[in-house]
Amino acid sequence: MTDAEQLLWSRLRRKQVLGVPFYRQKPIASFIVDFYSAAASLVIELDGSQHFEAEHQANDKERDQALAAVGLLVLRFDNRQVLQELDEVMQVIFCEVERRIPLNPPFTKGEA
Repeated sequence: MTDAEQLLWSRLRRKQVLGVPFYRQKPIASFIVDFYSAAASLVIELDGSQHFEAEHQANDKERDQALAAVGLLVLRFDNRQVLQELDEVMQVIFCEVERRIPLNPPFTKGEA
């Protein structure tokens, strides 16, 4: 793992974000995503500097669309953001998980 991946993983593992489990290097379809939460239908990708090149951006867009087609949201951060702005990155992740998984779901018929 890169330094950025190690740092982010230290904040995602062990259900630290609203009790939601995350996995790293998870195979999904024909891809291996950096971080994945099945509960939140969320993928987190960390991008190195090569991802700023046009070819990589086109590939990333196709990948994101393919993952979206199976119901997953992809959040992308560059390594610099994670290394220098970790609290802000975590806030985006926290808010997205919270949005995708209601903390107090309404009761369903038959529940007491």
